Amino acid sequence: MPASLIDAPRLPTVRDVALRRRESGAGGLPDAEQRGDGAAYQEVVCRSALNRVQGMPFAWTLNPYRGCTHGCHYCFARRYQSQLEMDAGGEFSSVILVKVNFPEVLRRELIRKPRAGERAAFGTATDPYQPIEGSYRLTRRALEALVERPMRVDLVTRGPLIVRDMDLLTELSRTAACTVSFSVPTTDEEAWRRLEPGTAHPLQRLRALAKLAAAGVDAGVLMAPIVPGISSAPAKLEATVRAVADHGARFVGGGLLHLEGGARAHFLEFLDREYPELSAGYRRLYAGKHPAPRYAEQVLAMLGGLQARYGLARRQGRRPEAAAPADGRPPQPPLRQRRFDWRDRRTTPAGPAVRSAARSAGGC
Repeated sequence: MPASLIDAPRLPTVRDVALRRRESGAGGLPDAEQRGDGAAYQEVVCRSALNRVQGMPFAWTLNPYRGCTHGCHYCFARRYQSQLEMDAGGEFSSVILVKVNFPEVLRRELIRKPRAGERAAFGTATDPYQPIEGSYRLTRRALEALVERPMRVDLVTRGPLIVRDMDLLTELSRTAACTVSFSVPTTDEEAWRRLEPGTAHPLQRLRALAKLAAAGVDAGVLMAPIVPGISSAPAKLEATVRAVADHGARFVGGGLLHLEGGARAHFLEFLDREYPELSAGYRRLYAGKHPAPRYAEQVLAMLGGLQARYGLARRQGRRPEAAAPADGRPPQPPLRQRRFDWRDRRTTPAGPAVRSAARSAGGC
């Protein structure tokens, strides 16, 4: 055997990374590559690409990366960092694990794992189109494998880079089914800058959506999470839904922010720093993982009204033909939301519709 192969260092697994971190702390990743964006990228190998999940609309998840340089302060995936012996704060967006053998492992698994009709979801724990994808192309190569052995795919992203793979997405749409959900929680400029510091502008995402929809891909928007007191005002919700409709989306859905584990701690620290006037109210509204049910039901009902008004309720992946054009809609009565009531201290578990919407919050 050539000496170069004997001497070649073995890449760690995700489990190895966690063990190294437990033993050596921040010094446990000496091989991580520092890049110009300030993040450290550690190449790892994975034993599995398709991960079985329960209780979700899809049977499998696909995550070629761990950690995300988008750095959204509300991202629910922050709570998973403890599995890697990392914190849910700065390390979530500054230490990225790159599963370099992900496409090859997926190819092997597609032969034996999925059953007919099952769905796989990209973007459940990290964004598959965060900037490093431009270099590693793991998501593209995974899509190539899925085109070879067609399987229904749901993909959530904030990355306009997805238009690079329009050829594969249109082919997958033809042979199986493919739904792309752009995460656009709000088009409000201030909320975007403060909540999503590493993401592309919301209108860039919507322009990417327009290209995919025009090519025949079932593309729409998840307004998730809607953040109480920051992006939940009726005018902000309507401005976002209007922009979504104007860019040719085939559907829009959404859910409210939910807070759990390390993600909760990080977001509340962010709130104390950036929105101190909301801190006390949040701790009352979020006595548990989900906001008070009465408030959640009100906001989701308002979003439902906007879906109907702008013709964006889901209809078998197609936008209703009867929907009026964006510039010719008849006048509608204004939506109203009662004053944001921080005094609602009820901790009764949210109903099924609220829980379902909340599970999808964040999309990264």
